[in-house]
Amino acid sequence: MSFFRASRDRASRAGPGRPGIALAIMLGAQLMIILDMTVVNIALPHIQSDLNFSATSLSWVLNGYTLTSGGLLLLGGRAGDILGRRRMFIAGIAIFTVASLAGGLATSAGMLLAARAVQGAGGALASPAVLALIVTGFPEGRERTRALGIYMGVITGGSSLGLVLGGVITQWLSWRWVLFINVPIGVAVLTAAPLFVAETPRLPGRFDLAGALTATAGVTAVVYGFIRAAASGWGDHLALGAFGAAAVLLVAFVLTEAGARQPITPLRLFRDRSRSGSFAARLLLIAGMFGMFFFLTQFLQKILGFSPLRAGVAFLPMSAALFAVSRLAPRLMPRLGAKPLMVAGMLPAIASMAWLSLVTPVTGYWTGIFGPMMLLGLGMGLVFVPLTTASLAGVPPEDSGAASGFVNMLQLVGGSLGLGVLVSVYGTASRHAAGHPVAGLSPFAQAQHAATHGMATAFAFAALLDVCSLLVIIALVRTRRLRPVPAPDPAESQEAVASLKPGRPSTSP
Repeated sequence: MSFFRASRDRASRAGPGRPGIALAIMLGAQLMIILDMTVVNIALPHIQSDLNFSATSLSWVLNGYTLTSGGLLLLGGRAGDILGRRRMFIAGIAIFTVASLAGGLATSAGMLLAARAVQGAGGALASPAVLALIVTGFPEGRERTRALGIYMGVITGGSSLGLVLGGVITQWLSWRWVLFINVPIGVAVLTAAPLFVAETPRLPGRFDLAGALTATAGVTAVVYGFIRAAASGWGDHLALGAFGAAAVLLVAFVLTEAGARQPITPLRLFRDRSRSGSFAARLLLIAGMFGMFFFLTQFLQKILGFSPLRAGVAFLPMSAALFAVSRLAPRLMPRLGAKPLMVAGMLPAIASMAWLSLVTPVTGYWTGIFGPMMLLGLGMGLVFVPLTTASLAGVPPEDSGAASGFVNMLQLVGGSLGLGVLVSVYGTASRHAAGHPVAGLSPFAQAQHAATHGMATAFAFAALLDVCSLLVIIALVRTRRLRPVPAPDPAESQEAVASLKPGRPSTSP
């Protein structure tokens, strides 16, 4: 809260712009968008029963949202640069709010999936404006690090908090209210944003529609291929065709970006080896984490028999640990350095997934779930702030929208890809276990054994993804230790305050 007060005080001296209040409004909207990535997790068994989803198609309730949001985030970031970030933010929140209402009213699987896809499109327009405001509104160093700490606390804490809220809402009301709850929040944001969020200057440019379409279609084809393979096996012709189409589309995306005059993803962002390494590490890390949420909610309800409320509350200790540590990370970065903090955070994250890979039908919450959750909360809280700092360090103001959109895209597409891969791993392992029944088990116990074996294998693969992320960080990411910024000279205060106005590039060294 002191950070918001300090930002508000600076804004009041600077004039009409109020970056502290604007940041609070936009982070509130970002929290709503992030919550929808995970809030439906706890409700999935009820959604499956009410709308007749199959076990493998159920993951599209999540992927329908993350794929459109992640695939269109790049275009959303570019649209903010060209048309104004506040304008795109408000348009995105409006679309998101209407789609949330439609999803809550859905009477079939197709209607729900369509609403989730439109929700993702709205989030893709709104989300890049939030991170771009931080990058352009706060100078590199202590100010931006603290702002990013709050932002990452919302991102990481919101993902896990969604599991808790999903359980409470599903238990006390209905799964439909995990979508209806967005409507009053969206209306409040739409009312406040024009009053406090400053518009940014429009930049001349063109929309790279070909890049956006090839990126979205390519990633969707990859995820579809994995989920199809989970249901029908790796020899399925549609799965193989999807992988082939994905390869063609993603190559077309790279070629389009290389030749476009104003690409949605400037390839110059990848010339810096450290930044490219931070992108790859984030993709791998999110892939394992998002899949863990999906399977752990299934394990708690279907194997341990938890109610939706109890399953949601079971995630509360992890949510609290993750949020608390993510707020501590910006203070540790100047003392320890960003890279050591990332490495230190990856170790408990890997241990968490490895521990979860030992689950069996007789595993209890306190003996086999609580410990891994706490380790994951500790590790993710340490990793994400320095990793985000490394991804955005040195990005010129004209590329801030594209870079912010790409970081957000990795958050969502990484989740979709990870879930698609882990669902495929789960399907293969559970089918193998079902084909080799254990003597003496009843049909029900055999089904539980097969499902748990699939989940344990998926957790083991998630641990492997985290190991790869750690290796990328060690090999590629280079960061400098942030030095505490001394108090500004009074004679320079006016220039320092002016540099914090939204939309104006910082002149800080």
